Amino acid sequence: MTRNELKENKMGTQPIVPLLISMALPPMTSMFMQYTYNFVDCMFVSWVNEDALTAVSLAFPIMTLILSISIGLGVGTNALIARYLGAKDQDGANNIVTHSLIVSAAIAILVNLIALLAVKPFFHAYTDDPAIYQLGLDFTNIVVFMAFGNMLHISVQKIIQATGNMIAPMLFQMAGVVLNFVLDPILIFGLFGAPALGVKGAAIATVSGYSFSMLLGFYVLIFTKQKVKIKTKNFHLDWKICKDIIVVGFPSLVMNALGALMVVFANIFLVVSSMTAVAFFGIYFKIQQLITMTVNGLIQGCMPVMGYNYGAKNRPRLMETFKAGLIIAIVMMGIGAIILWIFPAQALRLFRASKDMLEFGIPALRIMSASYVLAACGFMFASFFQATGRVRYSLLINLLRQLILLIPLMWFLSGMIGMAGVWWAFPAAEIVTTIVCVVLFLQKEIRNTDMKFE
Repeated sequence: MTRNELKENKMGTQPIVPLLISMALPPMTSMFMQYTYNFVDCMFVSWVNEDALTAVSLAFPIMTLILSISIGLGVGTNALIARYLGAKDQDGANNIVTHSLIVSAAIAILVNLIALLAVKPFFHAYTDDPAIYQLGLDFTNIVVFMAFGNMLHISVQKIIQATGNMIAPMLFQMAGVVLNFVLDPILIFGLFGAPALGVKGAAIATVSGYSFSMLLGFYVLIFTKQKVKIKTKNFHLDWKICKDIIVVGFPSLVMNALGALMVVFANIFLVVSSMTAVAFFGIYFKIQQLITMTVNGLIQGCMPVMGYNYGAKNRPRLMETFKAGLIIAIVMMGIGAIILWIFPAQALRLFRASKDMLEFGIPALRIMSASYVLAACGFMFASFFQATGRVRYSLLINLLRQLILLIPLMWFLSGMIGMAGVWWAFPAAEIVTTIVCVVLFLQKEIRNTDMKFE
């Protein structure tokens, strides 16, 4: 085999663990950076007061939904560009680039219009407290109004990643996170002569970070040598391409939006207990996402390797990749769980948790983090099924974890034991989901004849 063949077929030849590390580190870093925005905002806002923290926590599902739409459009763009580049159709790939940017900008405008109608009723549904209501509006209106920065920077990120360049998107995303981190305390508390804007400052810092990443992304795309570029000459808008971008990315949109939907339902149950419980769950979910989305980056590195070897009918290498990914995911989620078990009070004090929040928050963190190792199994089984063409099983696993099992369990257990029932619903849902994963795997993968490779 020639050097070029080895390079082209590294997913079928290189040692699995080093291969997974090399492919997973950039998306792991990128996902970690993406979800650092909300974590940092929440941390600094909590230093204002608990009302501000509650308001931002209530706004979190809206922000997650916008991010889910952005990621869905980005994934659709990424897949189509890669498809055209693989077919050696450079003009087609460039055409997708332009369509992607137009679609992202148009949907950002649509999000703004919908938000004008939906934001006030959304906050009214959760709180009668005028202070929390106004703080929520102050934060959300700015973040939503500037949604184009979020959507376009992710679109450019996925465009460049589709060419195989994983480093540049990671760097310009990291630059946005650093700017957000610097601006948050300055604009929230009025440092260095800046006005003290409170939650408005947090929102401005967030959209500034997104916008900076967007500008750097456009600079990289337009002014540096890339394998694709924005097509302007002889460009014609094709509605079929716009539709394809949305349709191809829709499954990813749904999977990411499930988290936002879960938070909406959890807040419905928690608001009955206290607004402090809502604020706590906002903190928890941001901590959890830093961990789980980093593992999601690992999965992004595992899936192409599993898919390649499934297509090549190399069952031993497929299973080796799955097992290695499963072990790494369990270790990563296990480390996260151990940290929250040992340092729950310290984690909450990063957000200036009150005495009441610490009282129920410490056991709550330990209960929910007990589900992390099982969640790692759910992540990897779902990815295995997706990589081997069983998208329905992958979708079922994700729906069980975050919706079909979790929401009824929250309702049932909270009715039995109060607020603690919401926390116990998480490990309960993961236990049942893991059992379903193992049953599906044994029945459909080991016994199925189409997995018995020659």
